[in-house]
Amino acid sequence: MDKCWQDHARQMSMIRNIFLFLDRTYVFQISMLSSIWDMGLELFKSYIIRDQNVQSRTIDGILLLIEKERNGEMIDRCLIQRLLSMLSDLQIYQVSFENKFLEETNRFYAAEGRKLVQKKEIPGCLYHIKNLLEEEVDRVRAYLSLNTQKLLIAIVEKQLLGEHLSAVLQKGLSYLLDENRVEDLSVLYQLFSRVEFGVQVLLQHWIDYIKKFGNSIVTNPVKDKTMVQELLDFKDKIDFIIATSFLKNEKFIVAMKDAFETFINKRSNKPAQLLGKDVFEAFYKKDLARRLLLGKSASVDAEKSMLSKLKQECGTAFTNKLQGMFKDMELSKDTMIQLKQYMQNQNIPGNIELTVNILTTSFWPTYIPKEIHLPPEMERLQENFKNFYLSKHSGRKLQWQSSLGHCVLKAEFKKGKKELQVTLFQTLVLLMFNEGDHFSLEEIKMATGLEDRELRRTLQSLACGRARVLIKNPKGKDVEDGDRFFCNEEFKHKLFKIKINQIQEKETVFFSS
Repeated sequence: MDKCWQDHARQMSMIRNIFLFLDRTYVFQISMLSSIWDMGLELFKSYIIRDQNVQSRTIDGILLLIEKERNGEMIDRCLIQRLLSMLSDLQIYQVSFENKFLEETNRFYAAEGRKLVQKKEIPGCLYHIKNLLEEEVDRVRAYLSLNTQKLLIAIVEKQLLGEHLSAVLQKGLSYLLDENRVEDLSVLYQLFSRVEFGVQVLLQHWIDYIKKFGNSIVTNPVKDKTMVQELLDFKDKIDFIIATSFLKNEKFIVAMKDAFETFINKRSNKPAQLLGKDVFEAFYKKDLARRLLLGKSASVDAEKSMLSKLKQECGTAFTNKLQGMFKDMELSKDTMIQLKQYMQNQNIPGNIELTVNILTTSFWPTYIPKEIHLPPEMERLQENFKNFYLSKHSGRKLQWQSSLGHCVLKAEFKKGKKELQVTLFQTLVLLMFNEGDHFSLEEIKMATGLEDRELRRTLQSLACGRARVLIKNPKGKDVEDGDRFFCNEEFKHKLFKIKINQIQEKETVFFSS
């Protein structure tokens, strides 16, 4: 086939040169006529390549050569490049070759992925996957169409890694972390970042590792004398891995802090100073933040008295950030008074009362911003506040932390009116029922923009908790795909003001207030 095509191309080039004047004048002037070269292509396509037997043998031959190369054999790359260029020139590359090539790629790497997970240890497995991906990119450069690359790489990533995420991590993530193999962990993170749910699965195994390792230190009475140093050494090691291997990914930082809090709480009888200043500060700050933002503090004076004692014990550097949190809350109150005056002066309409706490990032615990879809009236409120605030503090950057938001909703049921104290995420779900009687899980997810796990916990709190303002169909403790939700018009409660608590994530333990 290659010789046939080369001969045809050479002969058509000769004919075109002979009739060059005709091709550029007469043919050019008549739109219905094709150029001599295009007529030659059409003739070759019609009489040779469209023959099913010829086309099948050509494509199968190309695919066989590619498979041999993937298995480590040397092949004539130039031959494949010429044949694929022929298919592109004839405009049948995608229909006749690409679809079948991607099917064969899927089959080949599905088998290769199963073999990898069964036989290779994790470092070898990771570098083998990396090398195979590089080989496929090189294959594109050598003879495949650039348009094929995205589909090809997606298939290779899915079959080598995406189908085996947990299996790969179970084979040796603990080993890599125990041995502090930062380079191997960098490769692992880079590869997992390329596939769907890769980082999410890695994050969960990361949390499990920290909890397991931390528990082995904290719950072992034999280690009481060395506990502080071992915890601090462990935290230094984890911090280094996050910075070096995980590109300072904020999700891994937050997950690390939550995991530390979980296992440290298992020794609640141990004094805080035993855990070391750095560890204690992180947990005290998180608990204080929750009390301040939710108004759960017994008294501001009591909190400040505690700060005074901590300052004497641990020094000014230890309490500076904690004092900054109190200052933020006081400044926020003043800002709200000014906002109210601003909205009155601007004659801004609206029947929603807005309260904003402006938190200085360096003072407060790290919170991961979550993208959500707010109702138009809430978006307008945010925009009004942004315009007001930046007019007074130009150059500053505002970032809304939706996970910290709370609302009071007025609801009317058949049994009477109620006030619901809910999170912002719960609010987004409940407001949908002003527009309709029932919605599916998928419809609520689309409308609110909440990530899947957060949405399921939110719906669980509204339909499966003590105050069931929604009805789930079918009934059950967990929210499953395909579930539908209805407004519970028969809802009744002895209280007028009802707080609906969000369902906490499993294994998350908080300090008691």
